[in-house]
Amino acid sequence: MLGPVLLAAARSDSIRRMVSAAPVTRPVVERFVAGERLDETMAVVRSLTGRGLEVTLDHLGEDVTDPAEALRARDAYLALAEALKGEELGVRAEVSVKLSAFGQALAGGHDLALAHVTPVVEAAAEAGTTVTLDMEDHTTVDSTLAILAELRKRFPQTGAVVQSYLFRTEDDCRALAGEGSRVRLVKGAYKEPASVAYQDKREVDKAYVRCLKILMAGRGYPMIGSHDPRMVAIAQELAGRVGRKPDEYEFQMLYGIREAEQLRLVAEGHRMRVYVPYGTDWYGYFMRRLAERPANLAFFLRSLATRG
Repeated sequence: MLGPVLLAAARSDSIRRMVSAAPVTRPVVERFVAGERLDETMAVVRSLTGRGLEVTLDHLGEDVTDPAEALRARDAYLALAEALKGEELGVRAEVSVKLSAFGQALAGGHDLALAHVTPVVEAAAEAGTTVTLDMEDHTTVDSTLAILAELRKRFPQTGAVVQSYLFRTEDDCRALAGEGSRVRLVKGAYKEPASVAYQDKREVDKAYVRCLKILMAGRGYPMIGSHDPRMVAIAQELAGRVGRKPDEYEFQMLYGIREAEQLRLVAEGHRMRVYVPYGTDWYGYFMRRLAERPANLAFFLRSLATRG
């Protein structure tokens, strides 16, 4: 029952101010966010890649309502691409972007987001890496997939995220499972109405498996975004069934969650990519992490009690 409440709180300015001002919040946030500055985040990247993990970096920010903020988001990602170029990590360190941070929700937002993300994709390619377009709530899906199609004309390695809790996602997986496509499959972390998304966790899980079967059987590159041990095991079974080699798909998990499992998969020879968020605008991301797993919320509440 707390999940929907926390997801609603993720977009509440008043709750944002209260949580952000609480002195106990910052130490807990640091479990899930690599840092506020790029230089300290790059230190985390070096540590992770030094242990055999791969990373995808997300400069936090979303639901931008000011064109100037959209420009700042673009510039932050250009700085990130420049930093990655200096590290010479190639696709071991890639980039994730939310198009709402580039002005997707503004007037003329589709064209604006495309204009802002294009130089980021260009800079990432120059750095020897690539970009994945994060998926947000269901109202953004058509625009995001249209921008993906436009970017892939020049940069076919550009990736996309799909969310199994949306009814439409099986069809989207079929459309995206072609040669050269890179698709991260997640369950979904936004509060969606029953008219467009499964509400029952079991139905979301079943949809995830159906989507995973489509992607594994396709000609693209599946990226399994899940901390669920059952989904990890099913992905391994499906990969073996269709004859995929370990470098023909990868697992992805969030920074600060199930770290031992991440290292276990690497030790077994799998590609394991850690989603590493950074920046000052961490509130929405943080609240969704609390909503996703009771263990995350319990960790936060224990910290409150300990420091209160």
